[in-house]
Amino acid sequence: MLIPEIETRSLEEIKLYQEKELKKLLEYLQNNSKFYASSFKRHKIEVSAINTLEDLRYIPLTTKEDLQLHGPDFVCVDKNQIVDYITTSGTLGEPVIFALTDNDLNRLAYNEYLGFMCAGCTSHDVFQLMTTIDRRFMAGLAYFLGSRMLKSAMVRVGNGIPELQWDSIQRFSPTTLVAVPSFILNIIDYAEKNGIDHRASSVRKAVFIGDSIRNTDFSLNTLGKKISERWPELQLYSTYASTEMATSFTECEHGIGGHHHPDLIIVEFLDEHDKPLPPGVPGEVTVTTLGVEGMPLLRFKTGDISTAHVEPCRCGRNSIRLGPVIGRKKQMIKYKGTTLYPPALYDILENIDGIRNYVVEVYTNQIGTDEILIRIGATDHSEAFEKVIKDHFRAKLRVAPSISFETVDYISSLQHPPMSRKPVKLIDRRS
Repeated sequence: MLIPEIETRSLEEIKLYQEKELKKLLEYLQNNSKFYASSFKRHKIEVSAINTLEDLRYIPLTTKEDLQLHGPDFVCVDKNQIVDYITTSGTLGEPVIFALTDNDLNRLAYNEYLGFMCAGCTSHDVFQLMTTIDRRFMAGLAYFLGSRMLKSAMVRVGNGIPELQWDSIQRFSPTTLVAVPSFILNIIDYAEKNGIDHRASSVRKAVFIGDSIRNTDFSLNTLGKKISERWPELQLYSTYASTEMATSFTECEHGIGGHHHPDLIIVEFLDEHDKPLPPGVPGEVTVTTLGVEGMPLLRFKTGDISTAHVEPCRCGRNSIRLGPVIGRKKQMIKYKGTTLYPPALYDILENIDGIRNYVVEVYTNQIGTDEILIRIGATDHSEAFEKVIKDHFRAKLRVAPSISFETVDYISSLQHPPMSRKPVKLIDRRS
C-alpha cells in the first residue's frame, strides 16, 4: 500500500509542512482572489505576518453565505482556464457553483486515489459506482478520476435501480461498491427476493458516501450493523467529504476515523465562539484547501460537527483522523429542552423492525420553538406500533417526537425528489 511520506511524519513535521503551504496559498489569494484580497484589505491583514497555523485565528472565517453572495469573486483564474463546473447539493440553501481547472481535476483524482488506497484498494479492483457522475455532482466524478489514477476498472451504473445494479454485478464481477450505505440494504432486499446469493457474489468491499455507519466510539451504528449482519463478507469503509473542501477523509482497515491528507487540506475544529478546540473535543470542521487553483477556500466553515483524533494509526499514517460526523451545526434541534442532531433520530428509526422508510420533518411551532414530525412508511399504522416507536425515542433521547404514518411509496417520493442527487432524510421547514 502506498502511503504519502507526509502522512508518516510526526505531527510537528506535518505542521511545519502545512505552514509553508499556507504561506504559498495566502500569497496566491492576495494576488488572484478578489474576495480574499478585499477581505485582507478590509481587516488590515498583512499576509506576510501569517506564519503559523495558530496565526489563522487572525483571518476571518469564510461561510456558505459568503459563497452564495460573492461566488464569482472567489474564482482565481480566467474563464478560459475553467474546464468543469460543479455545484453543491444545496442542502441548507441555494447551491454554490464551483469552477475547476485542469489542475483541480488532477488534484481531485489524486485525492480519491489516496482514499481508495486507504481502503486497501489496488489496480486489481473493479469498482461499481452507485452514485451519479452527472448532475454537476463532484463525488461521482472524483471516484471515477481516482479509479483511473489507480489504474483500476469502474462500472458507472449510477444511483438507484437495484435490478440494474445486480445485472452489472453479475456481468462485470466488481469487487468494490461505491454507494450511499442505506442503498446497500435495498440491494440486499432485491437479492433475497429474487433468489440472488449476494454473499457469494464477487463484491467484497463497500466505500460509503453520505450517511455515517459508525458511532463516535467507532463502533458500527444501527445502519452499519444492519449491513454487516446481512452481508458479513462485506468490508465497510466510511468516508467524509464535501464539495467545498474538494478532499475526502477515508477510513483504513482499522475503522477508527477518516485519514487526513496534509498536502491537500488544513483542518481546524472550532467551538460555538469560533475558538480552536483541542483533539478529542467535538467542534465545527473548518477547512483551508491546499493546491486548489480555481476556487481555493480559506477557513471555510463546513457546518459539520466532528472530532480530531491524533494518535498514530496502526496502518502507518500519523496524520490526524476525523471521527464520525455528529451532525450539522445548522441542523441542530432544540426539542423540549433537549439538544438533538438528526443522525441520533436516524439511528433509532433504523433499529425498529417494521419501519420501511422515513423522513424527519422539523418546523417552528406556534410558540416559536422547534417541533419534530417523523413521517414513517410502514404497513402497520396502529396506535400500538406508534407507542413502540415513541418508547424507543423516550428510552434513548428522553423525548418522543410526533409520528405520522404514510405509505412506503409516498415516503420514497419525499426521499427522492426530482432534482436531488442524494436521498433526503431531513426536511427542515424552520423559519
